[in-house]
Amino acid sequence: MGGAISGTVFDYENALAPFTVTVVTGGSSGIGKAFISLLAEANPRMAVCNLSRQAPEGLPPEVRARLLHVPCDLGKPELRQKAAGEAIGFIRQHHNRSKILLINNSGFGSYGYFSAAELEPQLDMVQVNVAAPIELTAHLLPEMREHGGAVINVASLAGFQPTPYMATYGASKAFVLHWSLALHEELRRHGIPVQALCPGPTATAFFRRAGFHQRVVDDGFSLTAEAVVRASVRGLAHGCPLVVPGWRNKILATLSGGLPRALAARLSALVLARYRLKQLAQQQGASA
Repeated sequence: MGGAISGTVFDYENALAPFTVTVVTGGSSGIGKAFISLLAEANPRMAVCNLSRQAPEGLPPEVRARLLHVPCDLGKPELRQKAAGEAIGFIRQHHNRSKILLINNSGFGSYGYFSAAELEPQLDMVQVNVAAPIELTAHLLPEMREHGGAVINVASLAGFQPTPYMATYGASKAFVLHWSLALHEELRRHGIPVQALCPGPTATAFFRRAGFHQRVVDDGFSLTAEAVVRASVRGLAHGCPLVVPGWRNKILATLSGGLPRALAARLSALVLARYRLKQLAQQQGASA
């Protein structure tokens, strides 16, 4: 486990030492699972409560022993509330007076034209990407104000500009980005930092769930989930409210954030349409 994500372990140990309990959503794979692995490696006292449909697999026994998995469909408000209650009960029973690290990671996207036929998945996306972070943060905030804590909200590079063909996803991540930065200012006087983590293309199952059957971004332009998590924890150690992992992504975020919104939407449409054409060409080549 250490060889994959250790890096400069001492820095991670210092950054995570104040926290002995973490609540993470979507920890079954990708960035969420990478968070669990790094937290457990850097802080042997860390206990983790994971809220997701499936439990993470392949974790070492010593990590599983400190992990509580709460099965939850975050798209269902009644199930979210129940899961939040279980997380709070876990904290109060076993880790009372601990500083809490909340990682709102769960989210998904889809690709295609917006239409009434796809309305239900779009509304579910808003529930998972937007409503779930709001609700879970609201439930855990009283515990954080009493004992201390921090919040990491996983937004996206897509939140810096409109994203045609992924309109709802991009808008949901723009909400998470701006909400996180505003919340950081509100909670500054309580000593509770809030980070908006905005990864670009990452080697996870995101594109497959969004409808892409082939890789749409070259390896040179994507980061691993572990690299994204390392950047996030470094940002947490320095109190950064905004973390964009990768120098290419930082440039893109700066450029797209400075463009007129209508022009940014037009350019984004051209880029995303090109990805779709690339996917169709790959599918036709495979079937030939």
